[in-house]
Amino acid sequence: MQNRIRIAALALVAAASVLGCQAQADQTTDKLKATLQARLGVEDGQIKGIAKSPVPGLYEVNLGTQILYSDASGDHVVLGDIVDTKTRRNLTQARLADLNRVDFASLPFANAVKVVKGNGSRKMAVFSDPNCPYCHQLEQTLKSVDNVTVYTFLYPVLSPDSTAKAKQIWCSPDRAKAWESWMVQRQAPTAAGTCNTAAIDSNLALGAKMNVTGTPTVILADGRRLPGAVGADELERALSEAH
Repeated sequence: MQNRIRIAALALVAAASVLGCQAQADQTTDKLKATLQARLGVEDGQIKGIAKSPVPGLYEVNLGTQILYSDASGDHVVLGDIVDTKTRRNLTQARLADLNRVDFASLPFANAVKVVKGNGSRKMAVFSDPNCPYCHQLEQTLKSVDNVTVYTFLYPVLSPDSTAKAKQIWCSPDRAKAWESWMVQRQAPTAAGTCNTAAIDSNLALGAKMNVTGTPTVILADGRRLPGAVGADELERALSEAH
């Protein structure tokens, strides 16, 4: 009986110690966040979170689209990436990708242009602007990729003409055909663009919420992102890993 009491007491002490450390860590990060907000002039909510970095003494400051590092006092900030010299892995990029991982299944696919190639077994989503040169490049790459379902979220951010073309494509009788005709063959959409285009507004709001700051942004089925017009080999490898 005494042994049970002693074990229970030790467990309570250990739990209290953990909670105490957690509270101290929360106080440190909360204070650091307030300091950085004041000194860097960032708006409330722009700092998404603060956590310890892999380097002792440095804290990771998550800005959503960027990670920077600070000492505990907020007196010094480091801009740049942390690289593991043993593995040559960019830890900053890996961490940012993890922080921005997307719940693929929760994406509003009804607001996307759906194109199925082959059996469509592999899935990916793309935020794309109709006038983005790199988006056109990605569509050329996709011509050589088979057995994939591509959900393209029209994301016109470059110009008013991008918005006009996005609306024309969305209002076309065959959206997939209109999208591919323009992106691959440069055949401009002919629809009036006067249908209900609320989906495009929703895509813009969703992209802003998800920190989509450039096009194309590829989202894989496992939630990882591939920014930019990746090559065919890299895309094939990423699709196979995420499948």
